[in-house]
Amino acid sequence: MDADTLDQEARAVLALAKTKFGVRSKSLPKAMKKIGRRVPNWLHKEAAVIEEARGLTGHPKLMRQMDGARVQKAFDAIAEHLKTVDPRQRRVDRILDVLGSLSFNLIVLTALVILFLRWQGYI
Repeated sequence: MDADTLDQEARAVLALAKTKFGVRSKSLPKAMKKIGRRVPNWLHKEAAVIEEARGLTGHPKLMRQMDGARVQKAFDAIAEHLKTVDPRQRRVDRILDVLGSLSFNLIVLTALVILFLRWQGYI
């Protein structure tokens, strides 16, 4: 795997990250940092493998130390996971999470008001 192929694959992964998570970044490590906990930890490790390989591309002798199959496997794993992410479903899940916590808080507040009124003798 040469430097051009590595850059081309990285741009493809960045484009996927932009479409799925709305991340606007010019490098893979920054994009993964912005994505943060929305992806599994193993995905961040795969991105670290890719970034390490990109660091080796500047030096021809060091580039021979790079495990091309491992880097390609990392690219494939990241791309496959990002393709499974549905932005619409993430939005719906986030809205349902907020509504669920809001309804729980309202139920607790109502119970506390009823308990307070009962304690004061109004009920």
